[in-house]
Order: sequence, then structure tokens, then C-alpha cells
Amino acid sequence: MFRKLLVANRGEIALRVVRGARDLGIPTVAVYSDVDADLPHVRLADEAYCLGPAPAAESYLNIERLLDVAEQSGADAVHPGYGFLSENADFVRACAAAGLTFVGPPAEAMDQMGDKIASRRSMQAAGVPIVPGTVDPVTSLPEAAAAADEAGYPVIVKASAGGGGKGIRVVQSPDELPRAISNAQEEAGAAFGDGAVFVEKLLRGARHIEVQVIADADGNVVTLGERECSLQRRRQKLIEEAPSAAVGPALRARLEEAAATAVRACGVRNAGTVEFLVYGENQDQVAFLEVNARLQVEHPVTELVRGVDLVRDQLRVAAGLPLGYTGADRPIQGWAMECRITAEDPYAGFLPAIGPIHAYCEPTGPGVRVDGMLHPGMEVSLHYDSLLAKLVTWGEDRDQCIRRMRRALREFSVAGVHTTIPFHLAMLDDPNFLRGAIHIDYVEEEFQMPAPDAEASERLAALAAAAYFQTAGERDPQHTNGALGGWAGQARTLRRPSGTGWRR
Repeated sequence: MFRKLLVANRGEIALRVVRGARDLGIPTVAVYSDVDADLPHVRLADEAYCLGPAPAAESYLNIERLLDVAEQSGADAVHPGYGFLSENADFVRACAAAGLTFVGPPAEAMDQMGDKIASRRSMQAAGVPIVPGTVDPVTSLPEAAAAADEAGYPVIVKASAGGGGKGIRVVQSPDELPRAISNAQEEAGAAFGDGAVFVEKLLRGARHIEVQVIADADGNVVTLGERECSLQRRRQKLIEEAPSAAVGPALRARLEEAAATAVRACGVRNAGTVEFLVYGENQDQVAFLEVNARLQVEHPVTELVRGVDLVRDQLRVAAGLPLGYTGADRPIQGWAMECRITAEDPYAGFLPAIGPIHAYCEPTGPGVRVDGMLHPGMEVSLHYDSLLAKLVTWGEDRDQCIRRMRRALREFSVAGVHTTIPFHLAMLDDPNFLRGAIHIDYVEEEFQMPAPDAEASERLAALAAAAYFQTAGERDPQHTNGALGGWAGQARTLRRPSGTGWRR
């Protein structure tokens, strides 16, 4: 195994990796920006180093600084988490040149998977079905128009190097195509340094289904079933579950076979996810979307229903050890669901929210898991993704899982910024969601967000008041006259580490 692991990320995923490494007895090195020094992963790691100012380009995307930290700390492996440099082939090559093991796929596989056009070509050659459209970048408007006419409107213009919903434009008619091409190219060029785009058919009513895979150095590929990821907004996932209510044994076998073929065609090692669209009148047609060569945000739902630890498996595979199990050894057990709790206001078009967390109380109880990073006093920054926590529940079946999620959401309180908790509660009462009749455009085209819940607003106001009195009590203990009770234990803050690096 490794001597020491550098965790090149922040927030909840950094905390998840630190805990996974600790379970294997691997010392960890955390990194943080100026505004992240109080995050829990910094405290729980064995060492922590400041990368620099808050902007990601000066901290979490600063390859040279990360390699400096690895050298200073004596780390011999790097786990990238998700986002930031997790799918950056140049970072993988830089790690190799520095003698560091990268916990993820090789750079060559990453090059191919990061290029959606190259991936489509590879899948087509391997016999994996793809969404109708181009397998080469469109280089002119007439070429794009011809491709759109052949596929049939509506179509999607996609950036080859895109991700996170960037560089994507839906085109309903020919007159919208010129602007869509121009905007997608411009956005992709600014975000990814590559303005290449392609055109594919927009499959109305399709579901987004992905398959978790993990491949070891000996070429063994294990598939761990599907995740339902159709509830999205602007191509960003909101709720995920495993298994999918729309996938039976026959379709699951087809999806897993296609995923294994895709992974072998791309040369993936370690954990990855193969994304598909499932569509058609009978929801039985499958089309490849892309391969994500990293740990996904929604990996906990697979862990809960399959009884695996994907971070542990990543570390073992990266160290050259066998997985020690097959997919058949890990049958589906129950049902799991994840709600992404983000700092956004669902009553104002999901407007991002920033500011301090005044008070925080997360749910517990049977079948509830929270992967998060929140604590009273932390600041939600405009520099990073709005994800605050992942609330995950498990049940013996989908009904019990939903009931537990509903309970957990009602117990989950965050005071200081708007969150998507009201949206999730509303969705869990939506009749179409409850019967599994959803698709990738459901949230934006059919779902209606109800008016604010007055009772929930009052509860949030009470939390804010508690936070105020807690702060006042710290200044003057007699001010609150002991009225806070148990809140004194909740409203604690973490102290900032001093210096550029520390050990314990």
C-alpha cells in the first residue's frame, strides 16, 4: 500500500477520501485554499498545507503547487477526488514524472475519455450504441446544419471537451443553430481551452442511466449495476438512486455488458462510470453518452446497495492489488437514494447563495448517511461549486427509502444560506416521481415547485435565532441565560491551522 496519500481536493469528497485512506492505515495530506482552512478534511488529515488564494486556478488547479506539497510531505500517491484535476491528463503525466501514483486511470485513457468525439468514435468501433449524430467535430455551419437535418430536430450541440453542463446548447429549429454553435464553441473554449463541438439527436423523454465500473491492472472489469440520474436541471444531477425503477434484469444485463465493453475500449483502470440514455416507446433502447474516469458525486448509492467501499477499492487497484470480488459477489441489496443539498434558492430559479452558515443540524437515524462538510461559522464561497452535502438514505425497498429520505430532509436544517432542501421535499411528494415516471427534462418542463412552506420557514428562523443567541452568548455568557441548551454543542467552529503546513 502507499506510504502517504495527498488528497488533491476540498470539501466533502476530500473528507470521504481521508476517511477511506485512514481505514486502510494510510496517512493523509490535505490541501486547502485561504478560505477553506476551517473545513473538516483539513482537521482530520494527518497533515495540511495551504495552496494559495481562493480562486481555483491559484489553488486546487495549481499543479506545480500540488506537486510541491507532495514533495514536502513525502506523499507517494495522489487521490484527485472529483472535479478540479480529476480528469486532467496533464496532471496525471505530471504525477508520473514526479514519481507519484495517481489514483485513477492512465493519462492515455483520460485523453480519449475527455474527448467526447474520440469516445463516440471508439464506442462505435467497439459496437456500443451511440446517440445518432456526428462522430467528427463540425467545422462549419453548413456541415452542422446537414448533421442536424439528418439526425432530425431537436438536436444538441455539445462541446467535445465539455462537462458539468458547460458547452451544451439545445436547438429546436434550424434558425437557432447558428447562435447555438457559436455560443457552445465560445463557452467550451473559455472553460476547457477547446472549442470543438459536435451535433447529436435530442432524445425526448429519455432517462439518464449510468453504470458503475471498476477495473484492475490485470484487466478484470467489475460492473456494479446502474444508477438512476434522470432528475436534472441544466444537465446537473439533483437526485440519484440505485437501482433504477425503470431497469429490469434484462436491460440491466445489456447496460452492464455495454459498460464493460466501453471501459475495455477506452483502456480504463480504476473506478469509472459509463453513462447512457435509455429511450424509446418501451424505454428499452440504449445509447452511450460518455465515460467518466473518476469517482462520481453519487457513488454512495452504489456503495449502499452493493456493500462496497469504492474509495478503498480505488486505493487497492492503484496499489496493484486485486479487487477480490466480482459483480456477482455483490448483488443488489435494497434501495438507496441521494439528494444533493446545494446552496441555491429553489424559489428563485435556483439562484446561488453565498454567506456564513449560522447554524447546522444534520439528520441521523436508521438508513441515513450524510457526506458533507458543513459546520457553524463556515463561509459558503462564490469560488467553488455550490454542493454543501449529500444526503443518502437506504431502505429495503424504494418506498421505505423514500420515507426515510423524507424524514431526513425534514430533520436537516441549515441556517444562513438558502438550500435546495425544499425542492427535494417537494419532489418526494410528486406523484410522477413516486411512480418512477421521470426523464431528463422532467424538472424543467413538467415539475412545478410549490409555494414556500410557512412551517419550514419558521423552523429556519428559529435556527437562525439560536445561532444569534449562541454568538451573543460567546461574547457574554449571561446574555442567553442558558436558554440554548443543546445548541452549545452544535455551534462550534474549527480553528484555522497556522503556517503553510502542519502535522499531528
